[in-house]
Amino acid sequence: MLATRLAPALRATTLRSGAIGLRPAASLFARQVSTVKTTFDEAEALLRKQRSNRPVSPHLTIYEPGITMTLSGIHRITGVALGFAFYAYALSYVALPILGYHVDSASLAAAFGGLPLAAKLAIKGVAALPFTFHFWNGFRHLIWDTAHELTVKGVYKTGYTVVGLTAISTIALLFI
Repeated sequence: MLATRLAPALRATTLRSGAIGLRPAASLFARQVSTVKTTFDEAEALLRKQRSNRPVSPHLTIYEPGITMTLSGIHRITGVALGFAFYAYALSYVALPILGYHVDSASLAAAFGGLPLAAKLAIKGVAALPFTFHFWNGFRHLIWDTAHELTVKGVYKTGYTVVGLTAISTIALLFI
């Protein structure tokens, strides 16, 4: 389409310059564009037919799961979980007092203090693990944003570092 718009201007410029032996500019565009009027349904049917001839993308099952793929998935999952937990707490902080329940710090501390030790550790572990992982893996992404550790060796090194720091910090938070 652009070729048909530019061809007359280029041809006129070539002919005006008086250049002898030069090809007309229109011959530079060997491919002619043709259009066919179709209805919306015909165009959509043609598009579906063209899409059916495309190769299908391979699914995740053909790849060998490695630390990079695993940590990427876990990072997304923990981000969604932390976001959901934040919004659930914020909404409960606003809505539950209307029903007579209090979700302020003193009420939560009193309720948490009355739980058995195993329940306390389980709740703290469920809260600490996604937080610490997402925290450390976020630093890993910040390092990548500075264009460091982007080699295969560096990606694996930072991945195992994130796993180690997550384990250490989760255990530390469990016993605080």
